[in-house]
Amino acid sequence: MLRFNSSQSREVVKMNVQRQARSVTKRITVILTVLMCASGLIYAQEKADALKLYRTGRSLDSAGRSEEAKESYTAAVGVCLAELRQNPRNMDSYTVYTWALFRLHRYRETVTVCNEALKITADARIIETLGEAYFYLNDYKESLRQMERYLDMAPTGERASVAYFYTGDIYRLTKRYQKADIAYSAAVYLEPSNSLWWYRLGLAREQAGYKQSARDAFQRALNIRKDYKEAAEGLARVQL
Repeated sequence: MLRFNSSQSREVVKMNVQRQARSVTKRITVILTVLMCASGLIYAQEKADALKLYRTGRSLDSAGRSEEAKESYTAAVGVCLAELRQNPRNMDSYTVYTWALFRLHRYRETVTVCNEALKITADARIIETLGEAYFYLNDYKESLRQMERYLDMAPTGERASVAYFYTGDIYRLTKRYQKADIAYSAAVYLEPSNSLWWYRLGLAREQAGYKQSARDAFQRALNIRKDYKEAAEGLARVQL
């Protein structure tokens, strides 16, 4: 039978305690690592995405669920504000911020935020949104200036067809029908499946006295949307 003196016994106890401490430390490290990874995953899953919220709002709007859409746009605004507090020069955050404000019909705020963002850099996305906001504030002169500015910067940009459409609307509303015809024609060339734009082109041509070409435009609108009452009425007028 082995015997240990008192000093040896203390050494054995000390070694056992150290082994247990190392074992406990390893376990704690593993547990903390797992918890940190889990919390990171949860954060990644729960972190709000402003663009996703905005797009959800657009989908809800298209489905006629306007109140839910407003909630989604409002949430997008909140996320963008938080992002801009972290990085005041984040143009993507500014872009979604202005889009959401616009969809909430907060046009004056949209103008203010767009101009604030454009002090940082001339972002084409924000310039186009600024043009739309001015349009709904009935400031056609400034709206037209921004749309032309956008088209100079991005003639084939993602919003080029929209910019041409608003340009056409401004010219039509200010009775410059031939210029409206040119702008609407550019819009439908870029986006030929939009029935509203063909209808507005028909109106501009009708008001300019070009009945045959107006008929063609109204008919194109009806070909896309069979139940388009206004286009059918326009077609009937120019066939008299």
